[in-house]
Order: sequence, then C-alpha cells, then structure tokens
Amino acid sequence: GMAARGGFFLSLLNYKTEKYVIAENRKIGILFRLYQLAVLGYIIGWVFVAKKGYQEKEEAIQTSVFTKLKGVALTNDSNKGLHLWGAEDYVIPPNGEQVFFVVTNYIETPNQRLGFCPEVSLRTSCNNIFTITYLNAVVYSCGMNVVKGNLPHCVCLITTAAYVLMCLLSFREPLLSAAENFTVYIKNFIRFPKFDFSKSNVLETAEANYLKNCTYDSETHPYCPIFHLGNLVSWTGSDFQEMAVKGGSVGILIEWKCDLDKDYSLCNPQYSFTRLDININNSVTSGYNFRYAKHFKDPKGESFRTLYKVYGIRFDIMVNGQAGKFSIVPTIIALGSGIALLGAVSKVSFYRERKFEIINFK
Repeated sequence: GMAARGGFFLSLLNYKTEKYVIAENRKIGILFRLYQLAVLGYIIGWVFVAKKGYQEKEEAIQTSVFTKLKGVALTNDSNKGLHLWGAEDYVIPPNGEQVFFVVTNYIETPNQRLGFCPEVSLRTSCNNIFTITYLNAVVYSCGMNVVKGNLPHCVCLITTAAYVLMCLLSFREPLLSAAENFTVYIKNFIRFPKFDFSKSNVLETAEANYLKNCTYDSETHPYCPIFHLGNLVSWTGSDFQEMAVKGGSVGILIEWKCDLDKDYSLCNPQYSFTRLDININNSVTSGYNFRYAKHFKDPKGESFRTLYKVYGIRFDIMVNGQAGKFSIVPTIIALGSGIALLGAVSKVSFYRERKFEIINFK
C-alpha cells in the first residue's frame, strides 16, 4: 500500500554509478574477448561491409524498354518462290516492345476460300499420307504410297473456315535460318525515384557512329546493348537452329545493383539469359507457335485469305534492381543493435551477481 509507494518514490532519489568488477579468470576473460571480437566482426564485416547497413535501400525501380531488330532473310518455298523478309515481316509486334516474337519458321496455306470439298481424284495433289480435319476434329483420313526422296511430310486438311482441301508442308529445316545473324538493340532506361537517380544501358558518348559498329561484350562493350539473336540463344545453353524449327522462349534479365555512394559510372547493368519454355524433366512442352491470317480480294471481288502458322522465338525482357545510399537513420540503427549485442554479455548470471551491489549510506 502506502509503504510500497513511498519506497518507490524514495528509490527514484537514489544515486546510481558504475562499478567495475575484474574477474581474474583467464577462461572467462578469453571467452569475453572472443565474444566481443565475434560481435565486432559481425557488425563491421557483415552488417556494414557485406550488407551495407549504413545505406537506405530502394527497390521500386522505374523502367522502360525499347527494342529494334535489324536483318534480312531470303526464303524460297513452293508457294511463293523467292521472298525477302525484313524486320517489318518477321517481328511481332513490330513497334519494339518489352516482349517480342521473331519468326524463324512458318507453314503457309494460300488461297483459302469458302467452297465445296473437291472430288477424291483431286486429292492426289498431296503425295504423302494425309488426314482431313474439320473444326479441329479428324473426320476423314486415308493413306497413299510414300515415295522416298519426296517432298517434306505433307498434311492435307479442310480449314476451319472453309471446305477446300489444302496442303500444308511441314518443313524439317527452319525457313528463316538466317535469323541467327539478326541483331536486336535493347534500350533500357531506369530510375530510382527515392534518390532521383536515372541512367540508361547505352554508352553516353558524343561518337555518333558508336552503335552502328559495336555489338555487346561484357568486357569490351558493356554499354553497347546490340545482341546477335544466335548469341542470346547460345547463352541459354540451347542451339539456335534447333530452337528455330519448333520455336521457343528466351528470357533476358537486366539487373541494376547500384551503390550510389560510389561514382555514377560504376552503376552498371548486368545481363543474364535463360530459356523459359523448357525444363529438364519435360521437353514435350517446348516450342512456341501461333496462327494468323492475311485477307485479300480477287479481281471478281471474292474474299480469300492466306493462313500462316508461324514458329519462332519469343523474347521476354525483365528488368529489376536495387540502389543504396548512405543515410544517418539506418547507420544509427545498425550501430545501436551492435552496441546492444556487445552489452548482452554483461547479462550472464555468474558475471551479473558481482557487477551490481547496493550501498547504503546511513
């Protein structure tokens, strides 16, 4: 009651001072110094040097990516004959986005019209075993004599929108094999809003022709983001010509890990490359393709279309990063936690009993 409260108020008037107790025990002394060294090593080595605990961190990176492809390929197929492919033909979408697709192989079905199924006698235009499909379901199939050294495997089908028998050639070699030598220019802008820091992955130079003559090299040209498609695929551990037949997906990761206490020129992008459409356990799911059609009208005004099934490589560009800069708040927090750890040893029971003593001056 009153006595307890009075004792509490009187204790507030007590004078406290430090008293040092020297424990003349080598074992305790060595253990204590080892503990201090371990804590200091943790604070200096791990907290400050390795993890830069004196810095404020920023991971909310703002980024934009533009891509531009260059290269031409000449193809020769039974339908069109010679055809020149430019970037505007083989890049989808053509406006240079963060995810883009490069055609490396295709099956073209020209002159699709609404009409009636021709007689069986006309089916001899396909000189291999074939299957007729309608609305993606097999409705009729028959076989013919296969001649060695014939055209590549030929499939006949009735298209989804028409009743006209078509032949599709399934090529064993990629038609746009030259795509291996195409180049892609990847321009990446980044900004760390907390520190108002921005940079680009392109060399800041007054030399106008620098980008016309360089290709990326991690040692000699780290700020020339122009890559050969063949290199991008080979850096994932795959072969371009193999991937070009059925298609695939490649991830390009650009990482910005920047210490803003250092010079501006030391904030560099790091590139890494991985294949996204395949895994070790199951390669059945590998490949990438889709269909699209181009519509036309003949001189009579009747509509027809050319159907393309395109195989190719989809490139996904992913950007992430982290920046750090000295700030007094995390420095004080890191130091405070270190001092608390150093002080924790005084709480050991055999030490505490002798460290605190109450002296009564009466």
